[in-house]
Order: sequence, then C-alpha cells, then structure tokens
Amino acid sequence: MIEAHIRGESIRKGQGQHKIACPICSKTRKKKNERTLSLRVEPDGTLYQCWHCQASGVVPLEEKPIASGRKVMTLAKQDNIGELNKQTLEWLKKRGISEETARQANIKSGSGYIRGIGKEVDIAMFPYMNQGQIYATKNRPLTEKGFSCNGAPASFFNIDAVVRNDDLYICEGEIDCLTMVECGFESSVSVPNGAVMKVVDGKIDPKEDNKFKFLWDAKEKIDAANRVIIATDGDSAGQAMAEEIARRIGKDRCWKIEYPDGCKDANDVLMNFGRKAVEKMVVDCQPWPVAGLYDASHFYDQLDDIYENGIGKGVATGYSGVDELYSIVTGQLTVVTGHPSSGKSEFIDQIMVNLAERLGWKFAICSFENEPRIHIAKIISKHFSKPFFQGVTPRLTAEELEKGKSFVKEHFSFLYQNDGSMATIDGIIERLKIAVMRHGIRGAIIDPYNYIAKTSDISETDWISEMLTQLRIFAQSHDIHLWFVAHPTKMMRGQDGKVPAPKGYDISGSAAWFAKADVGLSVHRPDPIKSSISEVHVWKCRFSWVGKQGMAELYFNPITSRYSEMDHDPFAAMTHTPTYNENDAPF
Repeated sequence: MIEAHIRGESIRKGQGQHKIACPICSKTRKKKNERTLSLRVEPDGTLYQCWHCQASGVVPLEEKPIASGRKVMTLAKQDNIGELNKQTLEWLKKRGISEETARQANIKSGSGYIRGIGKEVDIAMFPYMNQGQIYATKNRPLTEKGFSCNGAPASFFNIDAVVRNDDLYICEGEIDCLTMVECGFESSVSVPNGAVMKVVDGKIDPKEDNKFKFLWDAKEKIDAANRVIIATDGDSAGQAMAEEIARRIGKDRCWKIEYPDGCKDANDVLMNFGRKAVEKMVVDCQPWPVAGLYDASHFYDQLDDIYENGIGKGVATGYSGVDELYSIVTGQLTVVTGHPSSGKSEFIDQIMVNLAERLGWKFAICSFENEPRIHIAKIISKHFSKPFFQGVTPRLTAEELEKGKSFVKEHFSFLYQNDGSMATIDGIIERLKIAVMRHGIRGAIIDPYNYIAKTSDISETDWISEMLTQLRIFAQSHDIHLWFVAHPTKMMRGQDGKVPAPKGYDISGSAAWFAKADVGLSVHRPDPIKSSISEVHVWKCRFSWVGKQGMAELYFNPITSRYSEMDHDPFAAMTHTPTYNENDAPF
C-alpha cells in the first residue's frame, strides 16, 4: 500500500527531487500534511526517505514499461515467419520439448539467413517479449548449428511467464529454459546471449560487465521471486556467469543447480535421464555458499586448488611498497582512518582509479564531504596526472576533459543526497545493491561514517558494531570490496612534537572499528606543512595471504591529487618542495 502510494506520486510528479506527506507516519502527527518524505524520482525507480520516521527504500516504477525506449517489433514485418509448422515441432520434439510448451512460449516457424551458415535455412523463431511486446527475436536453424537475431535481445527470454512469489529459474539458453518449463518449472528464463566469453580466474572479466543489463531490466520480478535458482551451463564460462549473476542479485537469495555426470545443462539431463531427473536436480539444488552450513566435501575442489597453486594475494593497489602490505580482495571490508587533511580519501580514490585503469573495475562512491562535480574533477585529475583548474602547471585540455568524462561515466557511479535529509545505513546499502545489479560495481567507498544517522535507541558502540556487521555481510554477499572511512579521536602530540598515526582503537565511537574490519589502514602525513611524504600504515590484516602489518611511504602531489612511488618524486625537478595544506588545494 505504501509502495503503491509512493509509486503513484512518483509517476504524477515526474523525475527530480520532491517532498510529500509520509504515508507511514503522517497520520500520527498533528500536521498530517507536513512534507517529511523526500522523493528522488529517476527513470528506473524512486528513492525515498522520511526525515521524521527515518523510513527509506527504493520503489521500482512498475507502470513504466521495462522495454521502454526499445524498438517494438511485429512479426508481420518478418515476411518469412509464420505459425509453428511440422518441421519445427519435430526439431523441438527431438530436444524433449512438446508442442504445448512451444506454443506457450510463442515459438514460431519460418526461414531466414544465418550468417554463420551463409544461406537461408528453415528456422525456429524465439521471441524476446516484455509485457506482451516483441522487441527482438532469435532465430535458430533446424538442421545446423548457429543463430541470427532480429533486433538486439537485451532482456530475459520468457520473462513474461514469470509468476510473482514463485521460484525463478535462470538458464543459459532458450532450449534449457523450455526444458525447465516442460518439466513444470514455468517461471524459467534464459539470459539473452549465452555466457560471456572472457573469464579470468573463474570470474567474469570486469570488461564484460556491461553485458548484464538484463538483470536490471528484470529487477522487479527478481525482487518478487521466492528463490533465484541458477541453472547455467556446467562449463567454466557458464559457472562464471552463474557466479556473476549471484553476486549481483545477492548470494543469500540464490540457489545452485548441480548436473549429473556427463551433463552440462538442463536439456542434457532431460534427454539422457528424463523428466524425473530434472525434477530431482531442482529438488537437490543447494543454497549458494554464503554463510550456510556445508559438509567438508563441498570445499574439496577449492582445497585441491590452493594445494596446487596456493591462495595468492588479492588485487594489487598499483604501488609496490603498499602491495607488500595490502591487497584488495572482494568480499572484504577495509576501515580507513587518518587525521584531518591526511589524504585518506585521496588515497582510496587513487586506488579506485588505478583499478579502473588497469583492470576495468567499476565503483560506487558515497562521499558526504565532496559533491559529485568536485569528486569527478578529482578523479579526472588523477587519471591524467594534470590539475583540473587553471594554475601555474598546465591544466587538462578540453579533449582530455571529454575523455575523462567518458572514463568516469564508464567506471564510477555516485550516491548523492542533497535534499537535506540524513543518510541511513539501510538506505546506503539499498542503493549499493542497485549499483551492483545495474552497473556491476566491484568496489565502493563510504566516506565518512559520522554523516550517517543513528536510527535506533541503542548505544553508539552497539550501533557502530551492528553497522559494520551489516556492511561486512553486504560485501560478502555481493562479492565487492568496501572501504569505510572513519575519523579518529583527537590525539596528543608525542615528545617529538608530532601527532602519531592513528590506529583502529583510536577511531571514535567503538572498538568494533578494529574488531570488525578485515583490513585496517591509516593514511598519515608526519609533516603536512613541510613535506609531501605520506605514510600508509596497515594496522590490521585478518588474513595473512591478503597482507600484513607495516608501513609504506608514498609521495602525494597536491597539484594533481595523485600519489606516486618514493622512487618517483613528483617535485624532483623543482628547486624546492612546495609546502602543502589541504585548505590551499585547488579543490
């Protein structure tokens, strides 16, 4: 009821920022029409938050057709397409698919040119439909391997057949989808274009991330599913696709199909062992390994792998000295601290730029101290090692600025709240979930924690502990790396007159900052007035294969906001090293 109200208001008001009376708490207050609920209406849905009762969440705009903006097709435009004929039915029958199932999925017959074959042949036409509209078709020859497309399949095949609150079965091909329907699992779909081609270390190459937009198109039905059961092919590409789908949806909601020996997909099981074997395969599916309970044999393949190859470290930061102490592992939480103006946020931004440049990773940024336009300027400046604003050093050219915009658009998204309401950890996590599903982010930063509103009556110590637990679970479930920036308490100067680098127990509010972090690090400038040298201190590393405690030194260039190795002094060519104060920086 509440979601329906918000959805209706969103459609009526259109895109942008709005405020309305909160349907949750307004009835309990004297000023029932007071506009305490902030709405941020976007093309795909509405983000809402009430500054009075702290209710927050996301409401998809269900009335807006998911296929909006795509070219709607009619079969009449395809002169060679007609109703199911005998040849197509025989072809489907050989794959175990009945006429009833074929008609249910609106399969058609005809002829068409298949580029891989080089001629026109008899085909079975599989329509890609959404809300009853055909916006693409995939044509498969009846006598040879191959396919052609009319339009660009960009959503799930058979998505219109999915029933709310039913289990959702995700397959890799149309025939496997029809196999599941044939065996009684009607809420079955197929990914539009099979498994992606590039797999690195058992995972989808980040450069393939854009091929998963079909998940966002189906978000409403995915969210409404009881369970999401993934039945992609059993080969390495299919399993990597399954892993990526589970990561984006949330592994806690996903279940995994295991095929009998000798079978690589659902249709193989049907053809070799019959319908009962498919049904048993579904009954025996297992929860995705997130935090469940498993017998030891479940992990034996992984155990054999690390015996042969070792665990290996995480992803390198791009700085050899830091890499000896710290590496980036998805599914983990890094707590970052440092005194004001120490460069802790700049350091994490630099790591994200390095990973985006080198590996194609995508990130979400939740920064309460930098509005997006300033943050984008900093990222572009780091990317080109040139200042954004006019000064004594040559700045970015207009051409570099445009290239920088494209780089940021490809690799970064921003959580931005400018309606005067306080952010909540639930609201942040909800938006990060969307960023995972929609953009395929591999990492995110929340900077800093003290801008997040405490929404319960528990002590600050307990609240911080609960918040960190939520973030760790989220990072593990969606296999992303999460950086969380927190300020330390005010520290006394030592006998040398300098303030020491803070550690986990120096962060204000709770000892949980140390206890709950997978990795803890501090960015510290021993002499920020006279020197550009920055220290990166690793004060906790939960797993030895990720890194170890220690300190590494880097140079920080306040002109470009970029860090460099100690053997590459950015000021070496200058007659003097400029003094630095963050308040004097171009940002």
